[in-house]
Amino acid sequence: MSATMKSWATPLAAGTFIILAVTGILMFFKVDAGYIKPVHEWLSWAMVIGVLFHTIANWKPFIAYFSRKLPLSIIGAGVIITMLSIVVPSSEKGNPKKNMFRALESAKIEMLADMTGQSSDALIGKLEGKGISNAETSMTIEEIASMNGKKEMDILWTIFE
Repeated sequence: MSATMKSWATPLAAGTFIILAVTGILMFFKVDAGYIKPVHEWLSWAMVIGVLFHTIANWKPFIAYFSRKLPLSIIGAGVIITMLSIVVPSSEKGNPKKNMFRALESAKIEMLADMTGQSSDALIGKLEGKGISNAETSMTIEEIASMNGKKEMDILWTIFE
């Protein structure tokens, strides 16, 4: 079984590595063309699958890495960097997009009406048209979402569409 798995898992891992390396470098240099970002994000799943099956097919050599200092150090550094990238905040100010969405989620309908150039009543009508009830102009997006069992982004999507 491992010989057949190697015949497709290794090429899948190698092929997706090439794609992710190129798209990742382009994203690093802020090249925003075509489908670079979605291809990078979605094909990372194919690479995960390829590497997982490549590892299974080569299990004995893979396990041998854990008995040598240099490979173990490199793998350990990878695990530590991954954990730090998840846990450590990127800056004191945080991600500007996340901050913007948090501000929108805590905004009241009347404020969003001004931002969108619509009346508060028109926004409430839009929400009601999507089955979102009990919204009032003095309520925040968070409050409306909570009352209706919806996500804040669903409410904002309706308002800004």
